[in-house]
Amino acid sequence: MPADYHTHTPLCHHAQGTPQAFVDAAIAANLSEYGISDHAPVCPEPFDDWRMKLADVPTYLEWIAQARSHAAGRIPIRAGYECDWLPHCEPWIEKLAAHAEWDYLIGSVHYLEDWNFDDPKWLGRWAQADVEDVWKRYWHSYAEMAMSGLFDLLGHPDLIKKFTHLPPGDLDRFYEPAIDAIAAAGCAIEINTAGLHKPCAEMYPAPRFLELACSAGIPIVISSDAHDPSHVARDFAQAADLARQIGFRETVLFHQRQRSYEPLLTTPCEC
Repeated sequence: MPADYHTHTPLCHHAQGTPQAFVDAAIAANLSEYGISDHAPVCPEPFDDWRMKLADVPTYLEWIAQARSHAAGRIPIRAGYECDWLPHCEPWIEKLAAHAEWDYLIGSVHYLEDWNFDDPKWLGRWAQADVEDVWKRYWHSYAEMAMSGLFDLLGHPDLIKKFTHLPPGDLDRFYEPAIDAIAAAGCAIEINTAGLHKPCAEMYPAPRFLELACSAGIPIVISSDAHDPSHVARDFAQAADLARQIGFRETVLFHQRQRSYEPLLTTPCEC
């Protein structure tokens, strides 16, 4: 199975499981590598209630160390952060990058100004929202994140669809500028299987976005966005089969912010 780089820890306050349990799940799934990428701190604190605080960083690094100790060479353990792209965040992301010798940084858009559109607590905002405008702002932010050059991997590209609020018509008008920015920046994107278990009931991103990404030569990883050991590598066979059908033949590996590639092998169907 491909590497699973997008996974969380209890330090984000909405995940559970020990380092040992996550490593055991990764080994049982026959992953090539297991990556830890919890929600990075944002200042000023408290920013929200679903990420580690700056004071938690030493505990996070110890969590990673415990995972590596338990793995004992049986599987490579990679480490990073999932960082929020916010207005004027570039100096802060550079500080986060200096916290440790990370293998990768994931950039994600969860906020549009003060609206955490990913959080069910804020679902009511959609009732007053112009969906077309929301999508324009989301994809503009996503393209800016890509062009910043701060990230190795871009998370759940069309997260904005999570609660099934989609504008009418051909969505290529949103996808194409983002694809151009991602390709120009040389970023990788993820196929994030967590979307199958959200209201949208579809992986992030949509197949059409993946078709455009493949045509543009944008590399991929497959991610579970695991918040529990049972989520590690969840639906990876389905995601790998989709990727191959679209035309992808390899996935990215990260080590000390350098890339290599592994073949995207045909996988048996999950039964």
